[in-house]
Amino acid sequence: MLSKETSEYISTLTEEFIQNADPLLAQKQEAYLRNQFKCFGITTQQRRTIQKPFLHKTTLPSRKELHDIVYTLWNKKEREYHYFAQELLLKYLKTTGKEDIILYEHMITHNSWWDTVDLIANKLVGNYFILFPSEKEEHIDKWLCSNNIWLQRTTLLFQLKYKEKLDKTILTACIHHLLGSNEFFINKAIGWVLREYSRTNPTWVETFVSTTKLNALSQREALRLLD
Repeated sequence: MLSKETSEYISTLTEEFIQNADPLLAQKQEAYLRNQFKCFGITTQQRRTIQKPFLHKTTLPSRKELHDIVYTLWNKKEREYHYFAQELLLKYLKTTGKEDIILYEHMITHNSWWDTVDLIANKLVGNYFILFPSEKEEHIDKWLCSNNIWLQRTTLLFQLKYKEKLDKTILTACIHHLLGSNEFFINKAIGWVLREYSRTNPTWVETFVSTTKLNALSQREALRLLD
């Protein structure tokens, strides 16, 4: 249960979102998101300006209430709350705890779409597995076998910015597990992570692509920087 102070924190944020809402822009944003979510109709720049005082170190909520706050925000229908929840979590990366993976998994599997999942995978889960490497095998295996495309996409994208720290064995295993998928978001992610890694190790990516029967989209994306 949220404290009175934290409830007011969320209420004040809501007031700011409502005051800056644009119904016409909201319609366009909702259409862009395939009408899966409601929106207030606030541009990214506007939202970040609104959020700034809420994310200042002097106004951040207590770490012990963080999970309850994020669950509360994630259960709201407007997409701006979900974006804010993610950016709030980024403020606590240095104090990430082992139990946070439960929260991340909830966020990936609820109100799921690429615009939130990609940040969670790259910045939150990516950071988590650096801090808790012993947790990787259990969760990656579970996510790959889940048949949830967003958890599966996360197994590919958590290493997106790892560069020379990328674990090629894990990446190879994840890709091979997902070969044959007809899901756009899976095949796009395979190509994306390979393309990004080609900045660090182009020879390995070229060899991998030439010896692996990738989906055409994955192959095209993987080789984009090498052609």
